[in-house]
Amino acid sequence: MNRSAPPAMILSVRSASKVYRMGEIDVPALRDASIDIHDGEFLIIVGPSGSGKTTLLNLIGGMDRPTSGTVRFLDQDLSAASDRQLTLYRRAHVGFVFQFFNLASSLTALENVEVAAAIAPDPMDPLEALRLVGLEERAGSFPSQLSGGEQQRVAIARALAGNPRLLLCDEPTGALDLDTSRQALGLLVQLNRNLSKTVVLITHNNAIAELGDRVALMRDGAIRGIRVNERPTPVGEITW
Repeated sequence: MNRSAPPAMILSVRSASKVYRMGEIDVPALRDASIDIHDGEFLIIVGPSGSGKTTLLNLIGGMDRPTSGTVRFLDQDLSAASDRQLTLYRRAHVGFVFQFFNLASSLTALENVEVAAAIAPDPMDPLEALRLVGLEERAGSFPSQLSGGEQQRVAIARALAGNPRLLLCDEPTGALDLDTSRQALGLLVQLNRNLSKTVVLITHNNAIAELGDRVALMRDGAIRGIRVNERPTPVGEITW
């Protein structure tokens, strides 16, 4: 993120809470969360399992709406948007990277990326997306022919295919070993720095949090603190 000028805000969450109804019991998953996301930053949300990280990411990504409070992307109120409006928001502005790669086994790497590009209003060239993740030469390979790290890179290329403003990453290294995790994280850092993609990554791993420009700490469904990381740790120095 460019620290020489005040960053523009791309998305804001204000007093957002999410309550799920389980039979006759209300289960709060997110409590009064407020956070701004700055254009071009690498934001890491860290906390233990059940702390509300994924719920918050789902609200940011337009996968769900808050029970109360607001979520705004630029001038669009996502918390009041229709299902169709949220679908269009996700297609135009959001790329998702998950812990498990969710690749279609019957499609090649390129075809997996092409599927995502086909539904985006302003897509990136699918082969260019694969080139950016270093897999142009594996375009014709099926997921079963790729290593775990290569499959995650295809998943990142698929997220890039829609040319999104936001890359939302849900425990993207959870299924990878340390060395492969570093490769995936290094790729996300490069995309953030070189393409100015705004990256929001959630993790339970405190070591990974040191990569971020800012770190939001979550516990018991609430954001307990947000700190600026003036000197993000280089990916090669991350260990756990």
